[in-house]
Amino acid sequence: MLLLDALSPAPRTLRMFLHEKGLELPSRQIDVFDGENRRRPFLDANPAGQTPALLLDDGTCLSEAVAIMEYLEELHPTPPLIGTTPQERAQARMWQRRAELNITENIHNAYHYAEGLARFEHRIPVAPEAAAGLKRVAQDRIAWLDAMLDGHDYLAGARFTFADIWLYVWLDFADSVGQPFDRRLPHLGPWFERVAARPSAAASLYPDCKPGGVRG
Repeated sequence: MLLLDALSPAPRTLRMFLHEKGLELPSRQIDVFDGENRRRPFLDANPAGQTPALLLDDGTCLSEAVAIMEYLEELHPTPPLIGTTPQERAQARMWQRRAELNITENIHNAYHYAEGLARFEHRIPVAPEAAAGLKRVAQDRIAWLDAMLDGHDYLAGARFTFADIWLYVWLDFADSVGQPFDRRLPHLGPWFERVAARPSAAASLYPDCKPGGVRG
């Protein structure tokens, strides 16, 4: 296997997952700021032009961080970061989807259309007029999620799962690009600090992350 890695939130979710699993994969760094992922030879491996990507020994390329985490969980089920039963896996996936669809996709697109506009306006369709609304929706949905976490140590209850990894990394990224969430929220604020204290949180930061820069 070869991991195509980058300084970006989605690749960081996979790095944090790997740290929690105790797995090490050979990797090659892709310069997404220079647009290396939008050119050949990267596109020969992953025509979607996205990071992370995982090249398998038979030449297959897997992309999408969540799909890669699901694949690695099947190969290395211990420690479980999705679940050991159908119910546990469904609960972890439910919370990951709630976080992604309601919060992190809005953060991501708002960054494309505002703070990251100069970087993305020549690569993808952008809608700067939508940025403020997307940020407002993300903050509303963060408060919505907070209200459901009473009595939870982690998103899926007492278990730490890939849903926690996904939301933590994206909220940490959001904070670094001018989209902080309200740390006074009674459940999500302590949850964020709880996840940040895990060794994998610091270990998963890209080595080239600079103070005051994008965290990924």
